[in-house]
Amino acid sequence: MSGYSPSSEPFTLQRDCAAVHVPHGAAVTLPAGQTGYITQALGASFTVVVDYNLFRIAGKDADALGKTPPPPIEVPAGAGDADIERLVWDQLRTCFDPEIPVNVVDLGLVYEVTLTPLPEDAGRKVAVRMTLTAPGCGMGDILVDDVRSKLELIPTVAETDVELVFDPPWNHAMMSDAARLETGMM
Repeated sequence: MSGYSPSSEPFTLQRDCAAVHVPHGAAVTLPAGQTGYITQALGASFTVVVDYNLFRIAGKDADALGKTPPPPIEVPAGAGDADIERLVWDQLRTCFDPEIPVNVVDLGLVYEVTLTPLPEDAGRKVAVRMTLTAPGCGMGDILVDDVRSKLELIPTVAETDVELVFDPPWNHAMMSDAARLETGMM
């Protein structure tokens, strides 16, 4: 396979690796020895091209690509809801559309985050209301799953509810200035 783009990095999988086929969202296992190209390495996950197909590989499987997995998230002793909410927003900033190099927060896709303590000190529930850049975007399931799985990495988050909404409709004005600059929409 020839290079995907000048900035793509070739790889050979060092072990069997779980992946998600983009944009279909189907879970697959890529076999050890498979070759391809890393096209995006943002937010502790990787977008790769294998045999002209796009896949998302989670950060926890970075070693299969010869990369270092991200360290576990640590919660400071005595952390309160405000501390956990900051960690939630930090994690949301690690969620990227596999085709756009801007996180979902800066894209303006996250409308609301709510933390609720669970009974009997069983942790917290995090509810997220978010949207997509277009109602027909095929990345919806992949982004929702990415948000859910990354929030569940936060200690004390015992439950997540990620709701995809389309009201109000997303528009370019919801993007941060940095996101508009990155995407050429300034």
